This record gives sequence, C-alpha cells and structure tokens, in this order.
Amino acid sequence: MLKLGVNIDHVATLRQARYKGREDVGEPNLLAAALTCEKAGAHCITVHLREDRRHIQDRDVFELREKIQTRLNLEMANIQEIIQIALRVKPDIVCIVPERHMEVTTEGGLNAVRQEKYLAGTIGRLLDAGIEVSLFITADPEQIRAAARLKSPFIELYTGGLAETVGTPREEKELERLIAGAQLAHELGIKVNAGHGINYMNMDRIYRIPHLVELNIGHSIISRAMATGLEEAVRQMLKLMEPYSL
Repeated sequence: MLKLGVNIDHVATLRQARYKGREDVGEPNLLAAALTCEKAGAHCITVHLREDRRHIQDRDVFELREKIQTRLNLEMANIQEIIQIALRVKPDIVCIVPERHMEVTTEGGLNAVRQEKYLAGTIGRLLDAGIEVSLFITADPEQIRAAARLKSPFIELYTGGLAETVGTPREEKELERLIAGAQLAHELGIKVNAGHGINYMNMDRIYRIPHLVELNIGHSIISRAMATGLEEAVRQMLKLMEPYSL
C-alpha cells in the first residue's frame, strides 16, 4: 500500500501571518491539524524546520513528537543547529533537503554528489541515533548512486519537474526520468519516496513510477482543505492513491 505523508508547513505559514511570536495561542492550530490528518488516515506527518523559522517553530516539532501517534518526518537542511534539534526530537525519519533563503518552498533536489563528504557525518549521526534518513534528490543516476554510497536508507524523488510539465511535450521525458530513477534506487537497495507538486490532478502520472513507499504532499491538500475541510481533503487524496501498485 502506498503511504501518505501530509506536509502541514502551510498551516504554520497561515498561523505565522498573524501570530508570529505568539504561536501558543495562534490559529490555525498546528497540532490540531496534524491530529485531523491522522484521523483521516495519514500515515505520516511531515514538517520542515527551516533555519529562518519562517513557518514551523522549534516548539511545534517537540509538541508533534510528543502528541501524534503516526510517524514524524522532519525535513531539514544539513545545518548543525537543526541537526542538534533532530537528535533531541528523534523523529522517525529525517529528510535532508536543500534550503535557499529566498525560495517560497523547496526548489529542486539536494546535490548529494557535491556535498557527499559533508552529508556522510550527518547521516551517520542520525542513523546511530536510531533515526531513518532520506535524501531529497532529483532522479539523476549520479545523485542516486551518491545516496547509495552514503548508505541512506531512503531517497525522496523530486517530482516538481513532472508537476510543471504535465500536459506539455516534456511530460513523458520527466516521467521516464522518474521511472528510471526509482528503478535504479530499488536495484541499489534504497527505498523510494516522492514529493513536490503532487496534486489531485496529476496523481495518475505517479502511478507509473515503480517501487514507491510514500508520497509527501502538502500544498495541494492544505489548499483543498479550504473548500472541503482538512479531514475530507486527506481522505480524497488517500482514495486517489489506492490504485497504485508496486
């Protein structure tokens, strides 16, 4: 069964627009959103603790770790301050992502080839602490082979390129890259997740990517929740994921 991780960063984005510095009384309530996603059947709650704390705050991560019953996926850059927090929180899995100060959301994959020696120590520390690790990378063979050398148990394939090309002549090429990348990772013994830009309209394309374990979806679910409510938005996404076959 393909699993769903719901990224609730944009719940915090809305809260911070009015309650920055007063998160304990602010709305929408991040923990309540996470618990609603759990109730609807989400298999994982995903949050990105950014260096600039633009949406998720430290207290959010600790509260989620204490209160949710499903898995906690902490997205983070390879930054010592955030690594220390991860080691204290002990999420079920950490997804190491690139982070640029001017981006609205994560744009593109991590360059694991260029940063291999810097990632090795971080991955080792997290694994030694009993935390699973994923690298957020593009479906490039060299990036996937770097993940294998780094002994990362998971990768998360960046699907933003596919999302941006749906309905254009480039769509099939992007799908072929993702299919080949997932197959290579599987052959190398790496588990495969996927995320970025996946929504209710392009899910049928995701069906063609083999060996997927989990999808991490945020913006689309939170956006639909404005019309349907969060619980129903999660249920609708889970329903769309049912036809997927490994």
